[in-house]
Amino acid sequence: MQTITATDLSRNFRVMLNRVEFQHEELLIVRNNFPVARLIPGPATMTAAEAFGDLYRTLPADAGKTWLTDSRLDDNCDSEVRDPWVS
Repeated sequence: MQTITATDLSRNFRVMLNRVEFQHEELLIVRNNFPVARLIPGPATMTAAEAFGDLYRTLPADAGKTWLTDSRLDDNCDSEVRDPWVS
């Protein structure tokens, strides 16, 4: 964890945020030689494409054979959007 003064942080804010976000560094911010805050990376995020990218590894070997046809809408589906709140 790197220690940085509040003044240096304000002068180099973009650079420091990039270090936290992309290099996953933690910063200890001090003011008057007293620690006042820690800047830590947020939780890792994943796009939907990345999440589904490894999905095939969790499926049984024969599950992928019919996936494309199973994922398409039937011709019998209504093409019009219905109001779910109508009673």
